[in-house]
Amino acid sequence: MFKKLILVIGVMVLSASTLANERGKIVYLDMQKAIQSTASGKKAKEQLDSEFNKRKAKLDKKKIDIETMGKDLEKKKNLMSEEALQKRQMELQEEMMRFQKDVNENQIEIQKKEEELVKPIVDKMRKVLDKLLQEKNYDMILENKGQVLSAKKELDITDEAVKAFEKEK
Repeated sequence: MFKKLILVIGVMVLSASTLANERGKIVYLDMQKAIQSTASGKKAKEQLDSEFNKRKAKLDKKKIDIETMGKDLEKKKNLMSEEALQKRQMELQEEMMRFQKDVNENQIEIQKKEEELVKPIVDKMRKVLDKLLQEKNYDMILENKGQVLSAKKELDITDEAVKAFEKEK
């Protein structure tokens, strides 16, 4: 009986190792890190940062102007007629609403610009990953977006993907 049990366990171990060898390999990468590590990704980030900083400077100036307008109104409100005060408060409110609209529009435009700059890099990275999948005989490449709870470091192909990306034309 004991010999049969050992034989059954031995067959199960051999079967499991055979299945593991047939399965191939599942690897993962950090797509965001990979994209940001490429020369194209760094250039896109610089362009995006430059655009963001220009827009931010304009918005910061407008914000300061509105704050100044509010402080001036607060100082002079006791000297103004009720009608003049209401008119200035409405003007201030309108400026604040235009400012908020400008902030929202700028956020949308920055997001569009980011998508415009990053999409070609992502498309190229996907092609590189498809090529790596075939060349390295991987069964699957997962994106490590916090979903890979635990994995061996040697299964992380982020650096390998960046190197392959830079070699592609």
